[in-house]
Amino acid sequence: MSEKPVVENIQDALIAFGVTDTTLTDAEKQSLDKEGYILFERLIDEDWLGKLRVAYEALMKKEGQSAGLEVHQEQGTRRLSDLVNKGQVFDGIYTHPKVLAAVYHVLGRDFKLSSLNGRDAIPGQGRQGLHADWGRRKENEPFHVVNSLWMLDDFTPDNGATRVVPGTHLLNGGPSDYMDNSEESHPDQVLALAPAGSIVIFNSHLWHGGTQNCSSNTRRALHSYYTAREHGQQLNQREYVRKSTYDRISLAARYILDV
Repeated sequence: MSEKPVVENIQDALIAFGVTDTTLTDAEKQSLDKEGYILFERLIDEDWLGKLRVAYEALMKKEGQSAGLEVHQEQGTRRLSDLVNKGQVFDGIYTHPKVLAAVYHVLGRDFKLSSLNGRDAIPGQGRQGLHADWGRRKENEPFHVVNSLWMLDDFTPDNGATRVVPGTHLLNGGPSDYMDNSEESHPDQVLALAPAGSIVIFNSHLWHGGTQNCSSNTRRALHSYYTAREHGQQLNQREYVRKSTYDRISLAARYILDV
């Protein structure tokens, strides 16, 4: 599809990336509405998955103790940040039609990428308390944020898979209003279990958190995180964008980054 000479709004950007009303099925839209998330198994082809793994480890080796510093470093995990600027291999993540369609469905208004990061819990570590990515929800408050989790390794019951509590994106308040200890298991929680190459997209008001990696292997994931356009970004893309990135990407991708 040829790109419009000007991308003036999110509809122009979505059209440029091939997003239509049928990019998501009715069932997938209903899952986002009711459960707060959808899982696409093996959406990343094997060739791209291999390249993402190679790039991930190369960046970890290159950045060392500074890895993830642009946004966040977390004890018990390996982190990467600012992946928009760290290789063409990552371009297709924040511009994927399925993801963009889901973000627009949840937010219902103009949006932009907030950050593109990597996270994996090292063996024996990685457990997080249940949390939402937008504080305490107020009654009738619109949704503000959506996240997508790209699995570079299998997500299994014992290697730190993300847990979600379906339907909690619709609740007022936050986990602390309903639980004595958000670190504990929730009776309704579900583990996002899927083979490498799968993607989970979730309304980030949904309660979620990483579990402990009880295996002896790494459990790598990329997080492509979006926010409604009126809000700030987790990483200010205009401040960080490199000329080489700006020149490489399309007008629609620049719009998604807000650069």
